Amino acid sequence: MGVPSFFRWLVQKYPKIVSDANSDENHHGLEFDNLYLDMNGIIHPCFHPEDMLFPPSTFEDVFSNIYDYIDQLFNIVKPRKLLYMAIDGVAPRAKMNQQRARRFRTAKDNEAAEEVETKLRKKFEREGKKVLPREESELSDSNIITPGTEFMYLLSKKLQNYIKRRMTNDSRWSKIKVILSDANVPSEGEHKIMSFIRAQRSSEGYDPNTQHCLYGLDADLIMLALATHEVHFSILREDVLVQEEILNGVSELERSAHKAESYSGKCRGWFKQVVDKSESLPKPASCHIEVVSASEKSDSCSEASKKLNRRLPVMKKPFQYLHIWLLREYLHIDLNISDPPENLNIDLERIIDDFIFICFFTGNDFLPHMPTLEIHEGAIDLLMYVYKKEMKNLGGYLVDTHWIEDKKGRYIKLKRVEKFILSVGEYEEKIFKKRLEIKERKLRRIQSELLNAQDTEDDGSIEANLWSSLGNTDNAFQDRKVSEIVDSTSGLDEKDISLTDYSEVLNNTKELMQELKDRIQHQSDTFRNGGVISDKVKLGVQGWKKRYYEVKFSAKTDEVEQRRRSLVAKYTEGLCWVLKYYFSGVPSWTWFYPFHYGPFASDLKGLTQVNVKFQKGLPLKPFDQLLAVLPPKSCHALPEAYKRLMVDADSSILEFYPARFETDADGKRFMWQAICKLPFIQEDRLLVETKKAETELKDHEKERNAETADQLFIGSSSGLGEQISSVYKNCTSFMPNDYIKINDMLKSRCLVSNRRSLSILRSFPVG
Repeated sequence: MGVPSFFRWLVQKYPKIVSDANSDENHHGLEFDNLYLDMNGIIHPCFHPEDMLFPPSTFEDVFSNIYDYIDQLFNIVKPRKLLYMAIDGVAPRAKMNQQRARRFRTAKDNEAAEEVETKLRKKFEREGKKVLPREESELSDSNIITPGTEFMYLLSKKLQNYIKRRMTNDSRWSKIKVILSDANVPSEGEHKIMSFIRAQRSSEGYDPNTQHCLYGLDADLIMLALATHEVHFSILREDVLVQEEILNGVSELERSAHKAESYSGKCRGWFKQVVDKSESLPKPASCHIEVVSASEKSDSCSEASKKLNRRLPVMKKPFQYLHIWLLREYLHIDLNISDPPENLNIDLERIIDDFIFICFFTGNDFLPHMPTLEIHEGAIDLLMYVYKKEMKNLGGYLVDTHWIEDKKGRYIKLKRVEKFILSVGEYEEKIFKKRLEIKERKLRRIQSELLNAQDTEDDGSIEANLWSSLGNTDNAFQDRKVSEIVDSTSGLDEKDISLTDYSEVLNNTKELMQELKDRIQHQSDTFRNGGVISDKVKLGVQGWKKRYYEVKFSAKTDEVEQRRRSLVAKYTEGLCWVLKYYFSGVPSWTWFYPFHYGPFASDLKGLTQVNVKFQKGLPLKPFDQLLAVLPPKSCHALPEAYKRLMVDADSSILEFYPARFETDADGKRFMWQAICKLPFIQEDRLLVETKKAETELKDHEKERNAETADQLFIGSSSGLGEQISSVYKNCTSFMPNDYIKINDMLKSRCLVSNRRSLSILRSFPVG
């Protein structure tokens, strides 16, 4: 899903599914065998942390932050058998459209923020207020957190060295197996983890009592964890409800956006009130192995120590566990079928699969959400209510994941799905009218506040707390920080500034940053900014459906039905694609939903007439994906030959990279809610051009663009490590592409790639 409001809805509905996580003492007696890290949930906060006064400015700073973050998670969970680190690799095409829109919007937001900041700095200069100069940084473009970039390539190398150091110097690490799946291994990190778990479950001798813990910030992980049907499963994450004011995001516009969503997500939605009035709601890819010798000398930590000493104090983040086994029990109770169809066997696992499926209708990273359903309005409550109420009429479950590999589509009951979603569609008119009432009421209130000059803004309490943390440190530390920061700035000189002067500069800089944040937040709110919210569709006003197709799809009256059928066909394909992706793996690397908008619930008629077939295809190479998702502002992340395709006037695919693009904010109050209407990449044209560009790559660039394998690290003192070491000692005639079998536990054959490493062809499970 990737929807922040889903997590809030979940923990507010079932508050007991979460518990505090404490690295110092495990109050709940939780012990875990395997810890899985969705690394992009670590990389992004370490790249642009919200709890550091002075964020990192170099790659090395980010890498050091990542090491610390992993250490903290390791100390909390204390895995006994396995640590799996999964970085997002090249994603399926269905995900790339969302990635492309997000990256183009980030570039646009950053450009707007820089323009505002420049004006503010000139204003402060005129007023004689000295501020810290804008710092040059390797991290000015967060879009480099994409497979194929130099940053991601270096991150993989650094993590390999980090793992070796930990396994050499920390006995807890040397006793477990560590897998690194970096950005050159295709697929999203969380789905690589799920493929690994599925392979474990299907292997002979798998222990069903294995205790799993998955770290990640994406709400999608909750659904994926449910989809494994593993009972002993917990998700570790930062306590976002405690940190609602410390917003995760790249740009200031996204910060204000998230804040607005957080506010709206605090209520359970108005749907439940409406219902209460009417009725009581009673085979993985290859894997590289490296044996870490206990005698291997660790890398020098002096630089890391120096960097650690240069950091300002940070706020300690609270963590919490979300327990999937408790969520399963709650779903069992809440989705109890009181009047099931005849001969229906009530099966909790089937109910959970259906719950995951019906939540797809609220939107995810692969399909736009339906205009009908908003989580913060209580959409999931509505879906659950209709599911229970209509089960007898449906005739049974909506999906059957036992048939997930079936090419005839027996994994989904489209006739039942159609009945279900059309029953949801019966509430559509009421939803839109209620939404319109709430919207008008909010606008009247805001207008009244503006007229009375009583508009309330964020008081910056979080920033105040952060900045005050400097005052809690000893004077010697403050003096050292003054010296270091002044030395690093070009606009200020140590001889010209005292500690008192620096304190004033610091306060001025804080004031500048707060004013910048306020201005951008103000600009993102079209209504508070003095504008009028455009609403051409007017959902809830008679004729809304016809207007929707006219405005969003430019469909004439006689074209509406044809466009509806096209939408339904592709949306049905999308539902099947996402279902297979969650429960089996990528059904097609090339399929994508070719529209910017979703259909109405009441429009999903004729689903059984859709013939769903997927061609598997192949993932794009990392540089091809970069061209598919990056905006021109991020062309520096590409090799020269590929960069030209994005920016040169004579490029045959230049239209894929518009400097300006339409954003549809119709019916939206905040600019961040606007739909980025970018042209869809034509993959065949893209690959024709990149095939030519590939011939110009240098050797190290070819390495960045290669598809690689998961890497397995094991201590040489472990049983498996000793066996692998003996293979090399006793065998001297191995050549590349020779095969050997190492032991029954891995149930695999190993390909010798060189004298110091092996590649597992069928690596899972590893224990």
